[in-house]
Amino acid sequence: MNDTQITETLRTPRPRTTWPVPAGLILLSLIPVLAGAARLGELTGGAVPTVHNARFLDSPVPVLAHIVGATVFSLVGAFQFVPALRRGRAGWHRVAGRVLLLPAGLLAALSGMWMAAFYPHPPGDGLVMSLLRLVFGAAMVASLALGIRAISRRDLVGHGSWMTRAYAIGVAAGTQALLLIPGAMLFGPTDEPSRTVIMGVAWLLNLAVAEGIIRRRARHSARSPRPVR
Repeated sequence: MNDTQITETLRTPRPRTTWPVPAGLILLSLIPVLAGAARLGELTGGAVPTVHNARFLDSPVPVLAHIVGATVFSLVGAFQFVPALRRGRAGWHRVAGRVLLLPAGLLAALSGMWMAAFYPHPPGDGLVMSLLRLVFGAAMVASLALGIRAISRRDLVGHGSWMTRAYAIGVAAGTQALLLIPGAMLFGPTDEPSRTVIMGVAWLLNLAVAEGIIRRRARHSARSPRPVR
């Protein structure tokens, strides 16, 4: 092997195992997705009204839109993190983003904001929780919009960063479930203040992880050798 071949070998990136990333994101989304499916069955199966579901039975369209949007956004979005699909199958990445991911993300965020603003507060929630849902819903819409603007300007790095932030907000329901369910099993049901804090922490935790991913991508891009012309 001559010096040129050695140099090219060193420059060739080694394949990395990337499928655990979407698998983990899908697992994170499973709890809210299954809860949404159960709610869908409840709405279509003539459920008896209770304090927990009366608002959905009285006005089912927003929650149905939210279930569909959040499910598609979380599951399809997970595969957008596979580098091979972004680079090797860029057409799939673009079509999935435009046809599925973006409309689903906007539907999930806007329907969630509508429910926070107009549905009666469920047991365990209050004004502060509704405000948090409005704030993070607006942040998700803004991130999606900035992601669209970035890709329209051929800013691939900015596009990836903003879409990662939007996805982090959109799948926070999974993180919230992971924090709330074990806590309820160990210490009993949460009251309104503690539930509000845990829900807010889950959103912030997801965003912190997203920022870590974005910074790691930036460092990797800075270290990656550019092709020799």
